[in-house]
Formats: sequence, structure tokens, C-alpha cells
Amino acid sequence: MHLPLMQFGEERLSLRRLQGAVDAARECGFAALSTNDHFVFQTPWLDGPTALASMIERSGQMALATTVSLAVLRGPVPLAKALAAIDVLSDGRLVAALGPDSSERDYDVLGVPFEQRWKRFDEALAVLRALLNGEPPPEQPRYYPVADDLEPRARSPARGRHPPVDREVGLAYGARPRREGG
Repeated sequence: MHLPLMQFGEERLSLRRLQGAVDAARECGFAALSTNDHFVFQTPWLDGPTALASMIERSGQMALATTVSLAVLRGPVPLAKALAAIDVLSDGRLVAALGPDSSERDYDVLGVPFEQRWKRFDEALAVLRALLNGEPPPEQPRYYPVADDLEPRARSPARGRHPPVDREVGLAYGARPRREGG
């Protein structure tokens, strides 16, 4: 069940609204809660990772998933820290899908060139793997500084069924389009 992150009509965004949706999903036997990521949208939008974290205790045994986390725009170090926190606090129930984002508006508001999204995504993914899995960091990062270590690290096995999946931390990421285009 996707958390209701956007405002619909007169219904206001609230913790109570999220709690009601999670309670209904749990009672109906849903397997997972999910959120996606935008910075700007056509309607008011709650921050996805924050909303997901706020529902950890209420979620029971459901997996917690990001349907796309914006690794390029959030930056790999802050995103790794947020994902690791959700994973640790949920006892390893996080599956994080990552992507570069398809909204040029999100890039514009952060001053990042939209045309660089795939190059930046490749590097952000390498930095995230280094931080979350202890893999070697990129040798000469161009866009993102590399921290030495991130503690605590995420600890969840992959729960997603959509390859490719990085088994160490449950990271799933979209395939690059056939045509490079940017």
C-alpha cells in the first residue's frame, strides 16, 4: 500500500491520515508499505522517507519500501543515512528502490542539471553501495564526496522481486534506458 503522501481535494495532510491508511493496510493483510520521492509536485506532497519512518511502529510486520528514492538529488550520504536509520529502526524490513527521477522540476528547484541525471545516478549508486555495504568507494568521484564509513549500516536482506537487486542491503534500482539521452 502506498502511503497517501499527496493532498487530495480538501483532505489535509496529517499524521492521522497516514495512521489510518497504515491501520487499514495492516488489517487487510497487505505485505508492504511504500512511498516515493518528489521535492515539488502539482499538489502539496509529504516527504516520502520521513513519512515512511513515522509509520515504522504502526506497520507491524509489513515490509517498508521506497518505490523510488532520489539518490541524485538527495545525495548518497544523506540518503544512505536515512535508509540505514529506517532499516535499523524497523529491524531490517526496508527495501529501497533508487532512481534518478524523471521530474525536471525537482532538478530545477535544486539547481542540478537534468541532463546529468544518469551520470550522477551511476556515481550516487556506487557511493551508496560503499556506504551501506562497505564496498570500495569510487576512486575519483566527480559529483559526490565520499565518506569513510557510515554507522549504523542497513542490515536487511532484499525482499523485492524486481531485479537487479543488491542483496546486501535490499537496494533495487531501475535499468538505464536504451538510449543515453542525458
